[in-house]
Amino acid sequence: MTEVWSIDYLHILLRLSLAVLLGGVIGFEREQHNHPAGFRTHILVSLGSTLIMLISIYGFEPFLHEENVRFDPSRIAAQVVAGIGFLGAGTILRHGFTVTGLTTAASLWVVAAIGLGIGAGFYFGAVVTTFFVLVSLAVLAKFDQFIIRKRHLTQIRVCVVDQPGKLGEIAMKLGERKINVKSVSIHDEEKDENEVSYVTIDLTLRMQKPNSLPFVVDDIKQIKGVKEVQYGNSLES
Repeated sequence: MTEVWSIDYLHILLRLSLAVLLGGVIGFEREQHNHPAGFRTHILVSLGSTLIMLISIYGFEPFLHEENVRFDPSRIAAQVVAGIGFLGAGTILRHGFTVTGLTTAASLWVVAAIGLGIGAGFYFGAVVTTFFVLVSLAVLAKFDQFIIRKRHLTQIRVCVVDQPGKLGEIAMKLGERKINVKSVSIHDEEKDENEVSYVTIDLTLRMQKPNSLPFVVDDIKQIKGVKEVQYGNSLES
């Protein structure tokens, strides 16, 4: 146990290393699913918040004996909780009008809290929180996909040439079959061997007749510039 207002180098190294480990575990899960804030971002947030908490608790020891000095180790930590919102907002804006960025923003916010907990020496709480975060991101995500199928929502992925108006053409084809688009996410792809740029468009659709999906896919394939359309098992692979 460390004494109040004192900490040795070993405990500093332990807490910073644990911050890298726990933040990296959560970041790795985000990286696997190609989210904008991945492995390195989560490590940096966890590591930075841990160091800030260490500074808050132990960094001002020399000034404690000064007159008229009031010490509150939670003040700097509170700024981390508020400031992490800017980083989280950036991940949401990166995804446009989809809600996928909200989960990544929330994971960054939780990782900051984990880092603060480690910095304060609250190891058990930090480890348990990391476990529940991984359960939420990995296990509950599959449950969410099951709920989507139960609601007759269908996800398709369209790889199309990067040209203005292509998303509108896809939406027009869907509108002709009275299919509602619940969410859209657009991701950049690299150029092919002919230096043609492509984008990947992920769409979540609410269909009145799920059996008509193959016909919808055929309609989209007729659009000029569409390279590939995936759905069902091919989308999960």
